[in-house]
Amino acid sequence: MSGDTKYWIIVASKDHVKSALVQGIAQTCHGKASPLKRMRKDDFMIYYSGKQTLGRPAACQEFTGIGKVMDEQIYQLQVSEDFCPSRRNIKFLPGRDVSILPLISRLNFIKDKKNWGYPFRFGLLEIDRQDFELISSQMLQEDYAEEN
Repeated sequence: MSGDTKYWIIVASKDHVKSALVQGIAQTCHGKASPLKRMRKDDFMIYYSGKQTLGRPAACQEFTGIGKVMDEQIYQLQVSEDFCPSRRNIKFLPGRDVSILPLISRLNFIKDKKNWGYPFRFGLLEIDRQDFELISSQMLQEDYAEEN
């Protein structure tokens, strides 16, 4: 991991993350391109899911996907007649879903531990390497974590 590598959290419902994992893509902020432009090839990203399903109240509160940005390309895909979201190609790593709750007290990007959900309101946030390593150490299968 180079010194220029950045680490990101993308907020999306768990049902959308599981679809993104199958497709090998990152999409954020209802398909907007501008947040994705902040990411660069070889950056790492983690999906955080506050909800199980978009538009439904059931909470998830888990990190649900982890991967690496594959290239500099941002592209659009016509999903429906009125929805053409921007996306990036991601190589997802073999990981498991992990609850945020036991990690809150140790995460630097969460300044106010009582109102810990506040940083997720924008849909994409940059985190430091220490936070990425803490989350990824819980998510990644041991054989991958030891290699990198």
